[in-house]
Amino acid sequence: MLLPEDPISSYAWSSWPEYLKAPGKRWAWLRTERLLGEYGIAADEGRGRRRLEAELEKRRKMDEPEIYSQIRRGWFIGDPESKEELLQQIESKKGPWHYGEELKDSDEAKAQRLMKKELKKKGWSEKDLRTLRKGDPGKLAIAQQLRRESTMTLDWIARHLSMGTKTHLSHLLYWAKKEKHDTID
Repeated sequence: MLLPEDPISSYAWSSWPEYLKAPGKRWAWLRTERLLGEYGIAADEGRGRRRLEAELEKRRKMDEPEIYSQIRRGWFIGDPESKEELLQQIESKKGPWHYGEELKDSDEAKAQRLMKKELKKKGWSEKDLRTLRKGDPGKLAIAQQLRRESTMTLDWIARHLSMGTKTHLSHLLYWAKKEKHDTID
């Protein structure tokens, strides 16, 4: 656990120590130019990195907890457009070694995109979902697609499509699958 008097660079779960290393010794993919530039440090050299570390330590010691509350509660700080772009990148490049809140957010963003696309095809709005029957065939088709193409739970799908409880949705999906199977036989 990081104590208030400990330097940020001692925090084991941070990439920050990598920023303080010489370019040839840090992760090859890590880009430091923007961060150095924000602090007016022109060159990625020892003196500049030490200045960057001192600036960040000084900033950390300032008593402004509201600035850091976002960091403590999530994995992303920034505008919604940048977050959406990152989530799409995560979706396209994730592998079995990835996990955590950002993947959950990425999966949810994908499901929301799928849902919006299908609503647009049907000429519906999210408000329309609340007025249509829980078992509306169009809603059921969207639910089936979300089950096939996303990792969203039955509860999430039922809430977002206004289809009642997850149990009700489960029954609808079961009977739709059974009907499809019975017509094939």
